[in-house]
Amino acid sequence: MFKLLPMLTTGCKMAALLGRHSGGRAAPLLADHAPTVTLFGHRRGRLSLAIHEDTRAPPAFLIELPMLASAMHREMATGTVKLALESDTRSARRRLLEEYVWAVFCNGRKAGYAIRRKDASDDDRHVLRLLRGVSMGAGVLPPPPADRRGGAGPDGELTYMRARVERVVGSKDSEAFYMINPDDGSDNGGAAGRDRECAPELSIFLVRKK
Repeated sequence: MFKLLPMLTTGCKMAALLGRHSGGRAAPLLADHAPTVTLFGHRRGRLSLAIHEDTRAPPAFLIELPMLASAMHREMATGTVKLALESDTRSARRRLLEEYVWAVFCNGRKAGYAIRRKDASDDDRHVLRLLRGVSMGAGVLPPPPADRRGGAGPDGELTYMRARVERVVGSKDSEAFYMINPDDGSDNGGAAGRDRECAPELSIFLVRKK
């Protein structure tokens, strides 16, 4: 698994400031068909999780996690983030990613329940539009148009983390997503090496109980 370049609250520099037409530079375009995972939300609000087969299309899976961004950032500071989503709907007709109700666990602790969104909200579409074609990065995005007069807004800045993932299908009732290293990680020195050391590993598990 890949330790993502700079995260938001670990003291590292951010990997990118996407969506800013002056200054920030976007991460490279996707080079293959690896799925993409995006965690995004306001600093003092809840995080949303999107899983894309193609970042130019609507997400295959979109859910608002039952935890605040600040809580997730604290977990990231430990170096490892394991998200487990469990569904006990037992529906044979739907694909695993099409289930609606999920129990969410973060690093082994239950965070609560969440409902998959069938359609993206205006705020979701704003974020995903700005990140279209971006394969990896972490940083701050401009707020939606309705919030721009108020600056960062009452819930703080709009932050994101995105990475390509390896998808492992165990069965029709279980899938896992592991962050992919974009390079060999052979450079252990310099600023880049230090950034990798202080960034978290991320894995996501989806399970439907039988």
